[in-house]
Amino acid sequence: MQVQDVDLRLLRIFVAIVECGGLSAAESRLNIGRSTISSHLSDLEVRLGLKLCKRGRSGFELTEPGRITYQASLELMQQCEAFATTVASSKNELSGRATISVIDTMVSDPRCGVAGAIAALKQKSNNIQFDINVCEAREVETSVVNGRSLVGLGVSRHHLRGLDYFPLYNENNYLYCGISHPLFACEPSNVENLLQQAEVVSSNYMRDKETRNDGLNYQNTAVAYHDEGIAHLILSGQFIGYLPDHYASYWVEKGLIKAILPDRYSYKIPVVLITSKNNTPSPLAHALIEQMKLCHQSQL
Repeated sequence: MQVQDVDLRLLRIFVAIVECGGLSAAESRLNIGRSTISSHLSDLEVRLGLKLCKRGRSGFELTEPGRITYQASLELMQQCEAFATTVASSKNELSGRATISVIDTMVSDPRCGVAGAIAALKQKSNNIQFDINVCEAREVETSVVNGRSLVGLGVSRHHLRGLDYFPLYNENNYLYCGISHPLFACEPSNVENLLQQAEVVSSNYMRDKETRNDGLNYQNTAVAYHDEGIAHLILSGQFIGYLPDHYASYWVEKGLIKAILPDRYSYKIPVVLITSKNNTPSPLAHALIEQMKLCHQSQL
């Protein structure tokens, strides 16, 4: 089949569906309704003559042709981006999509230089489309490995082959409780006893789970996958949990939460800039990487 503009649009929608894990989850990313997304997906299947996925009560699942189409779509989009970048570079101008993946809540950290990097690049060229994806730590790395993002900002304990990790700064995480939790106003002599009874938020999103080793009892009665979810549970007054200090400061200043024995229950996480070592950086990618490093160094 000949690939036309409409096919590229449908393929981009299909990629978004796959990466979000289903049609409903892709609504906010695509900013269109589920019925419209379903219609576009059906149009693509008719256009290709393939059944790309199974969807229904059992959930969303790619077929084998769907998996192949997804990988081919990624490659096609990368080639389109490479073409646009090559043409732009021949004119000595920055152009194309500046794709950035970041972990959540980084915007509240005054040391985060993403906004500064965007502003600097925008002043250099009006032909850059900025695309920011907020996702879990491992997804940030995967996005850079697959070429969907030029750079990633996140944390990593086990570095993936094919990626470079440039250290930016350390993020401080503390153990917090809400104002209505027994630990908030308890006597110092009774803190340790109450800590052993407290229910701690468990999370697969723990940014540095291995370094915690705090001896607390994770009962798995509360689970959250992002810092915002952890904050909701802490604010309920029923649970305690770890949060980055820059994110927790909003509620700390309002007197709604406080850190518990911060000298003991805390840990640092290296925040890193993640780039691909396998792909030759385009002029835009190179400019983005250098600007990200520069803006973060200026915040130290």
